[in-house]
Amino acid sequence: MSRASRAQMLEMSAARHDHLCPRQVLGVRIGLTGVTALGLDTPRRDKRLLVILETDGCFADGIEAATGCTVGHRTLRIEDYGKIAATFVDTETALAIRVHPQLNVRDKTAEYARGEARRYFAQLLSYQCMPDADLLAVQPVRLQVPVQQLVSRAGVRETCGNCGEEIINERGVVLGGHLLCRSCAFGGYYGSLDAPSTLGSGSSTDPGTRATGGHSLNLA
Repeated sequence: MSRASRAQMLEMSAARHDHLCPRQVLGVRIGLTGVTALGLDTPRRDKRLLVILETDGCFADGIEAATGCTVGHRTLRIEDYGKIAATFVDTETALAIRVHPQLNVRDKTAEYARGEARRYFAQLLSYQCMPDADLLAVQPVRLQVPVQQLVSRAGVRETCGNCGEEIINERGVVLGGHLLCRSCAFGGYYGSLDAPSTLGSGSSTDPGTRATGGHSLNLA
């Protein structure tokens, strides 16, 4: 990948924010490194590459600019661990590569941004020119869920046996012999205003009585 192409990707990412920041640079660098480690070309126009991010924000925009993967094409997913890291999956071979910044990367910025005393700008400059080996750690990994299950079949439609809402992309689960959406089965990120709040108290382990996803679960 040429410097000009990398520069264009940085410009694409920066255009979404009206400025360029260190995390966008890391997104582009990590995106290029991950795709290269799989032996694929970038940016992608197909669905062979799946990228799983461990945070959102500016970093995600850099990844999108470098890989061509997007949430809309179902080639970009977020598992929010609050980490600047991404796993790149070849959906044809199931090979997976996780890439993240070297743990001591901030300690190296002075070497690559000499004369820049401001930490933010030292990171911004150094992350653009630092060699991959100094900037990034690359690790082959094994997915805990089969890649075909992650990708699923986009045309499949099911109905939750509890709330009655439609479930797409094979995301339903079977619990007690009932097909349920995940929020009814395991608890969702939201709850009904009429249900008691569970914030700070944990959730019930009894699926027959828990109020989840805004709906009371009744499998009787």
